[in-house]
Amino acid sequence: MNRLEELEAFVAVVDYRGFGNAGEKLGVAKSMVSRRVSELERRLGVQLLQRTTRRQSLTDSGRVFYQRATQILADLNEAEQYVTDVQCQVSGRIRLALPLGFGVSQMVAPISDFLAEHPDIKIDVDLNDRQVNLIEENIDLAIRIGELEDSNLIARRLASVSFATCASPGYLARYGEPLHPAELSDHEVLVYSNVAAGRQWSFEEGGNAVSPRVKYRLTANNGEFLAAFACQGSAIVNGPLALLRRHIDDGDLVPILEQHTRAAVGMYAVYPPGRLISRRVKVFSDALFAHFHARGL
Repeated sequence: MNRLEELEAFVAVVDYRGFGNAGEKLGVAKSMVSRRVSELERRLGVQLLQRTTRRQSLTDSGRVFYQRATQILADLNEAEQYVTDVQCQVSGRIRLALPLGFGVSQMVAPISDFLAEHPDIKIDVDLNDRQVNLIEENIDLAIRIGELEDSNLIARRLASVSFATCASPGYLARYGEPLHPAELSDHEVLVYSNVAAGRQWSFEEGGNAVSPRVKYRLTANNGEFLAAFACQGSAIVNGPLALLRRHIDDGDLVPILEQHTRAAVGMYAVYPPGRLISRRVKVFSDALFAHFHARGL
């Protein structure tokens, strides 16, 4: 049996968590995937996968072999792609995952410019504030803001994201303006549910962190929703300045606590682990990097 097919089958079973899913990805029957992995184990004389009725898990030998196998496949794909891409225009499909609010407010322009420059590129955009599984959902590139919790991801820092604390003029007229983060304990705030409340309501003062106790009745997993809710005048919001800027410019929100800022965080392009980053994805990542740096982010 083809040794390359055996490697591809084994890696696909691990990446897509099952023989059936791997078969769909590779375009072959589940039984064929199972046969290829079994032949690989027989030839190596070692068990790579622990099989149960519900799932497969890597043995210690399998874990080591998986790391080497993914690198071998990536090197082979890179060699093939290199000789092809040198002669060819950038083309193909990019599956892109974006946070909803940030995607709508900040990503339309760079994507539009990129598509205009590369007419043979297609982009499928998934707008969702949950953290998608890049491998299982076949995502080529995702934009993530803040700390990267999955250390296995390949990441490229594109820019820094600054934050602002805001309230509506009506809220400030009714409840007064807090002049220090400690005073937030006397106010109602909004919490972005994808980030721990303590992290998003932590401020810098003289090089030290100030984390006041906050009270809140509303959480949401979308920053645009929280910004729009704050405009109604019932709570204070803290979020990326890029999302709040439009409401500030329209006069619906007023920046407060400007002397006590929340530390800026990174905005990253992240890629699935153990995989070759295609040339079209690299070119797109370069375009995003240039776009945000031109804006001074």
